[in-house]
Amino acid sequence: MPANPCKNIFSWDINNWKVSFLCIERNARKTGVFKQHMIIQNDFTKLLNLRYPIVMAPLFLVSNEAMVIEAIEAGILGCFPSLNYRSPGELDDVLKRLNKLLEERAGKQGTYGMNLIVQRANPWFEKHLEICISNKVPVVITSLGSPKSTIDAVHTYGGKVFCDVTNLEHARKCQEAGCDGFVAVGQGAGGHAGPYPLIILTEALKQEFPGTPVLAAGGIAHGRAMLSVLASGASAAYCGTRFIASTEASVSQEYKDAVVNYRMDDIVLTERISGTPCSVINTEFAKKIGTKQNWFERILSKNPRTKKYFKMLIQRRGFNWLEGAVKPGSYESLWCAGQSVEMIHDIKPVKEIVNQMVSEFEKAFAELEKTIIR
Repeated sequence: MPANPCKNIFSWDINNWKVSFLCIERNARKTGVFKQHMIIQNDFTKLLNLRYPIVMAPLFLVSNEAMVIEAIEAGILGCFPSLNYRSPGELDDVLKRLNKLLEERAGKQGTYGMNLIVQRANPWFEKHLEICISNKVPVVITSLGSPKSTIDAVHTYGGKVFCDVTNLEHARKCQEAGCDGFVAVGQGAGGHAGPYPLIILTEALKQEFPGTPVLAAGGIAHGRAMLSVLASGASAAYCGTRFIASTEASVSQEYKDAVVNYRMDDIVLTERISGTPCSVINTEFAKKIGTKQNWFERILSKNPRTKKYFKMLIQRRGFNWLEGAVKPGSYESLWCAGQSVEMIHDIKPVKEIVNQMVSEFEKAFAELEKTIIR
């Protein structure tokens, strides 16, 4: 019988190192040398039939069909927000084309997912959920609200639901609602970032929910970071900001250049876009609008009678700012991004970003392995 071509990699699981977490295909002829293409297997990649435990996160106004297609073909989970397609019939058409692609690629690795903002302040939620169900979207990621109705609906056709969480309290509610996994949103993430360091949040989730996949989000733009979150117990690296600087992204060149040229100290949290702290690049326009709601806005945001409708108004204003900013030549440069801008130095195709991250992962693991005395 030929030797097993896979080598198990440890992962930290509270008190013990596990030996069945990852499987990396190695060159059997030369010990310790990786093949050009590697395979990483864990609970998440097996669940969705992925080649790599990488998620191209849904990016408001950035993610598009071309990016998702390239992510699928790279063997990862490519996601987009439903809110990127708000014109009548647009979302349905995109989902039908993506499903056709999956049919044509039957048996091949890679799939797609859609993000739904499930809070009541989202006026498109019910319609987008209906379209999601009719097209049997394979993976749904929920944000900002109770995911219960979405989980129940998506499970009727066998879809999987992962819920954004920033703390254990919200995670418990999502678990009770029947989610299939968590997106642990830690410090440094783009968009609505969490308050806790990603490694601590990930390990806390794995400690309390050991059988539930955790996708780690916040500050991942390099293979070394991918290795660190997998070792902490995460099932996948959830990367958003890195993919803004992709050739397929249809945002302005100014936005892409900003992601390349700004550094982690230039990322600030602002409540002015949605009422919830949101990570943006600290441009002149971001400085102009400020980071905190004024006293009157805070009152309206907390009043039981007004908070739903006021939140809708705040989000509409924020959407308008962001929508204008991604267009070429806009002077109102309000761009969402995470602290991982520190590690981004170029603009390249989605597939090359994935391949580079995997190569960096291989190199980081090989360097770490050299330090381990067995």
